[in-house]
Amino acid sequence: MNDRRPISPSMISSPKMKTRFAEIQAKSILNKSGITDWTVNCYSGCEHGCLYCYARFATRFFHPRERWGSFVDVKVNAPQLLEKEVKRKRIGRVFMSSVCDGWQPIEGKYGLTRQCLEILLQHDFPITILTKSALARRDLDLLVGKNNVDFGVTITTLDESLSKLFEPKSSPPVERLALVKEAKKKGITTYVLLGPLMPHLSDTEKSLGSLLNAVNEVGADYFYVDRLNPRYGVWSSLRGLLQERFSHLTEEYKRILFRKAVREKYSEGLQDKLRKLAKQAGLSDKMSLIF
Repeated sequence: MNDRRPISPSMISSPKMKTRFAEIQAKSILNKSGITDWTVNCYSGCEHGCLYCYARFATRFFHPRERWGSFVDVKVNAPQLLEKEVKRKRIGRVFMSSVCDGWQPIEGKYGLTRQCLEILLQHDFPITILTKSALARRDLDLLVGKNNVDFGVTITTLDESLSKLFEPKSSPPVERLALVKEAKKKGITTYVLLGPLMPHLSDTEKSLGSLLNAVNEVGADYFYVDRLNPRYGVWSSLRGLLQERFSHLTEEYKRILFRKAVREKYSEGLQDKLRKLAKQAGLSDKMSLIF
């Protein structure tokens, strides 16, 4: 990608970290995905700046050595590209979005994700949406009556103080859950991704019980659960916060992430705990463990 054009400084806003924006011309927008058939990402980078985000692997290829959350490239030609690509690429399920949140705050200015969503729906592409942003409420009107669309939110914890530490610019968990409930009432197929769970912080039996109850209350059609994984850059991102706020857990996290035997034992214990709690909540048939 090239032709980066800086956006006005007035668009830069972050309580903890300034985000630099640039308008770019993308070369493609409907790209192959390891999650579904295709993915559409109207932005490179994400304002949410979640400390555990796996998408930071992309900084190996662009914006090297820059902090995740400090930059967003806006693919201003995304709708025009997509209009062309949907006519020559086979129909398959599209994940929105895999390396950014399509509804991060800057979407409120550009509306690129909404435009691309409209194009995909017009051409009968099945779509799976995943977001942490209440801005996605704006686009529920497009999804009503669509049988090939799944709408989901990520919930890592219901503890708002923890959420602000690990996912500083995402919408509060309660707003995300309300969004699922609203989508469900509109007849849209809904799901929740619980995770990645933070060892000893959001994976306790009490925390997991609350998360499963929340899934039940909003009426999600199904849900996934994921553990914390040692993907590219995750440990270096988490380490500082752990040392500052949870110093007693720093070495334990390191052991869980990087020592195979410890990781396997931890994962087995977490799976057992989840299966027990899901059974108690009557959610066993709706749960998929993705670890």
